[in-house]
Amino acid sequence: MAFELIIGIVFVVLVILASSIKVLKEYERGVIFRLGRLVGARGPGLFFIIPIFETMVKIDLRVLVFDVTPQEVITKDNVTTRVNAVVYYRVLDPEKAVTAVERYDYATAQIALTTIRGVIGQAELDELLSERDKLNKRLQVIIDEATDPWGIKVSAVEIKDVELPKEMQRAMAAQAEAERDKRARIITADGEFQAAKKIAEAANVLQKEKGGMFIRTLQTIKEATEEKATTVVIPFPIEMLEAFGYRPETRSKSKEETAAKTTE
Repeated sequence: MAFELIIGIVFVVLVILASSIKVLKEYERGVIFRLGRLVGARGPGLFFIIPIFETMVKIDLRVLVFDVTPQEVITKDNVTTRVNAVVYYRVLDPEKAVTAVERYDYATAQIALTTIRGVIGQAELDELLSERDKLNKRLQVIIDEATDPWGIKVSAVEIKDVELPKEMQRAMAAQAEAERDKRARIITADGEFQAAKKIAEAANVLQKEKGGMFIRTLQTIKEATEEKATTVVIPFPIEMLEAFGYRPETRSKSKEETAAKTTE
């Protein structure tokens, strides 16, 4: 009878000792409560708690991530979009994460969801599509400030996907096509303008240089006769007549002198 009692006492002692021994990993902390009052956070490694009088809540300090469920949001310019995002956060203060909020993971998810709806609703569609980094930074700052009293640090918020209605996708495709056509027309017109300027400069040089038009005419003849053409129409510049002794300026001057003598 005494032996059985000793065995029972030893068993109870072993159970109490087993319940008092706690081992936490490097990324874990244990928040200790003694008779309902906060004692502090312990860990990592091996430590003891007082059975019955002390309880422990284990907190993971690693970076946690969760997907924000897709939300249908109306942007500032009245376009309905479906936005999906992901939030990265970690617990910096285990004591606050346990005592300041009931479920810090659920609370962080809810504050992220409402913040995303609010920020996207204040942005226009073009900003949502082209300035996503700016919106991500704004979301991260707002959510981090809201969860700071809970001992939570939000490290990043990323908008993963933005879904648009089919009608809006077709309208944006038409707008993009019109924009590309506009740029193509501008580039073509600019090229024609530059080509016209160069042609004008070349004509000015040929006009100033004596025999320039003659040389250019010979070059045109060469280029025209390279193809197998039956008929070739070539302009006949007046400079070619000078090779045969024709002087239009001299002839006009002699006519003026003859007219003056007749008048006298």
